[in-house]
Amino acid sequence: MIASVLLFNFLGPEMLVILGVVVLLFGGRKIPELMKGFGKGIKEFKDATKDDSEQDKLKDKSE
Repeated sequence: MIASVLLFNFLGPEMLVILGVVVLLFGGRKIPELMKGFGKGIKEFKDATKDDSEQDKLKDKSE
């Protein structure tokens, strides 16, 4: 639990450094494309888990 709290406990300066490194690695033009792909991946994951839970409910009703 402590590790997860420490992992996401970034303050302003740390976030600026991370964002700076990302811009240096990928460039300003590539970042929107990366975020678009990331968003699509999250949406697909949510849809898949939603479909999975609906199928489980239907399976439970039929039994």
